[in-house]
Amino acid sequence: MSEGTLRMVALDLGAESGRAVVGTFDGDRLAIEDAHRFPNVPVALAGTLHWDFLRLFGEVTNGLRKVAAAGPVASVGVDTWGVDFGLLDARGRLLANPVHYRDARTEGILDDAFAIVPRPEIYAATGIQLMPINTLFQLYAMARTGDPLLAQADRLLMMADLFHHFLAGTAVAEYTLASTSQCLDPVARDWARPLVERFGIPLRILPPVVAPGTVLGPVRGDLAAATGLDGTRVVTPGSHDTASAVVGTPLAESSTAFLSSGTWSLLGLEVPGPVVTEAALAANLTNEGGVGGTVRLLRNVVGLWLVQESRRALWPADDPPSYEAIVALAEAAPASTAFIDPDDDRFLRPGDVPGRVREFCAETGQPVPEGAGTLIRVILESLALRYAAAIDELERVGGRPVTSIQVVGGGSNNRLLCHLTAGATGLPVRAGPVEAAAIGNVAVQAIAAGELADVAEARALVARSFPLREYEPTGDWTEARARFASIVALQVVLRPGMRGRRMGRR
Repeated sequence: MSEGTLRMVALDLGAESGRAVVGTFDGDRLAIEDAHRFPNVPVALAGTLHWDFLRLFGEVTNGLRKVAAAGPVASVGVDTWGVDFGLLDARGRLLANPVHYRDARTEGILDDAFAIVPRPEIYAATGIQLMPINTLFQLYAMARTGDPLLAQADRLLMMADLFHHFLAGTAVAEYTLASTSQCLDPVARDWARPLVERFGIPLRILPPVVAPGTVLGPVRGDLAAATGLDGTRVVTPGSHDTASAVVGTPLAESSTAFLSSGTWSLLGLEVPGPVVTEAALAANLTNEGGVGGTVRLLRNVVGLWLVQESRRALWPADDPPSYEAIVALAEAAPASTAFIDPDDDRFLRPGDVPGRVREFCAETGQPVPEGAGTLIRVILESLALRYAAAIDELERVGGRPVTSIQVVGGGSNNRLLCHLTAGATGLPVRAGPVEAAAIGNVAVQAIAAGELADVAEARALVARSFPLREYEPTGDWTEARARFASIVALQVVLRPGMRGRRMGRR
């Protein structure tokens, strides 16, 4: 390590894997390197889907030990997806393995919730896209069944905050992550206590809210001794992985939309404050907290989860084809044979996604895709068309045109999806960096260390440190867009009870 080089660790927990990523900043460029990678898959136990938290924390410890062995570490921070949480007792002990948002306990819960607080009131209080997986509805599911864990709980910690608790001994809620819960007031940037209380959720469990970039303290003594991280600080990045990813997105201008493309697709604009209007509610847009006092006005769309689950179902053996090979199959398949609505609730839960795609196509009178390549192409084209519809919604609600899209995350490596997105939206697409969440995580740590001034300086650093690819729109997508819209409308008519439960989220 050269003199003046800053080493930081991003603990980035995604839907398929978790990683300890080392970020090295030499004052001019940022480099990242995976130090430790491990699977992150939920565990089903007695009919409930859980996080495997204890194993994951063991893997985090192993990763930190490897990093420390290679040299001093200035700081560490955790980012992961929103909505999920763990509960602590009064001594700071984890009461139970956290439940995974894909668990079935919130199926059909929105109708019951809206009977207590009408949909417009919930949205007005939180500005968050209404989805059954949100923390508010997970907690309501516990309250309405009298789950004893709620009575025993002293603190609720969102998942990255839970890791930070066992890293530094703190019990706080990082703002960007808390904003995904549908329990936070987007204007006050504090808990929406009157709303939470109406659902029978105890207010005592809500921790203090802190800003991204908060230094929580040094790594706790027992962990420092086990890993060699004596003196290393624990810093909250944008603990919601999308918040970190947007920091790591080199947005060209305010009219550039970000598309964080992974298990979920999060497509939106960075805006100075929340947009909580009737139009935003009608479009089911969400206002999530950003780093640097911004808000991410965005649409959540079920993303490459559909490809991931299809891969598991179509190739159940231990050696499935790579995602690159699967994309090649889709590139060779015929275009525009059929479309699905990725936001349909049937695509949320684990299981036979190929069967559900075929079911959707049959229900809507379309050709049923049989071959693997055709099925994957149907999924990818449908995602691109959903992005196009979301861009229209963002322009209408946000009151400004979108002139380009910056794709980050794993989906930026999917050349076919990027090409289709440019075509369907009619907008130029820039792709990269792939590791935007980890990059944004360490960038916020660098800001907290005083090495970077702000998010704008961090993005300039990202732009000169990582290569990007460009895709220009091609083809006429007018007919495909019209057909997609009619298919989505037809499906709502065929399943009218699903209008209030339509999905999308990471």
